[in-house]
Amino acid sequence: MKIIKSLIPYVLIIVGVVLFRSFIATPVRVEGTSMDKYLKEGDILVLYRLGNIDRFDIVVLDEVMDNETVIKRVYGMPNETIEIRNNKIYINDEVIKDEYAYGTTSDYPKTTLGKDEYFLLGDNRLVSKDSRSFGVVKKENIKGVTTFRLFPFNRLKKI
Repeated sequence: MKIIKSLIPYVLIIVGVVLFRSFIATPVRVEGTSMDKYLKEGDILVLYRLGNIDRFDIVVLDEVMDNETVIKRVYGMPNETIEIRNNKIYINDEVIKDEYAYGTTSDYPKTTLGKDEYFLLGDNRLVSKDSRSFGVVKKENIKGVTTFRLFPFNRLKKI
């Protein structure tokens, strides 16, 4: 009985950590180069599972493509119209400033997003598989928003 009582704090800690990682925040590793120059392959980010999704947030999808975690930036928000033409992104027929893009952004036809849909782009437009190729993403397929870069330590910062 004494042994069981001494193990209870450790069991509670383990359960707490598992619950925290499952429902609140967990680390995620960047794979591939679709988010260059802002994120590099091997970066470790904190994925926050709670909260709102805003334009230009970096999100992680529930799906895996080519055995890589899908990490992209949010451009189109629910109920907006998005179109890409001549390397410019139009949201509700207004050009938006795209300070994250690297490379040419291929055209995408005018599309109206549903009430729970998002349009995602990778920063490195030359190699990114994003909403231009796999379409809009429903909120239920987004695991969460990245909030902080944990590694490498020399690039540690809030994102």
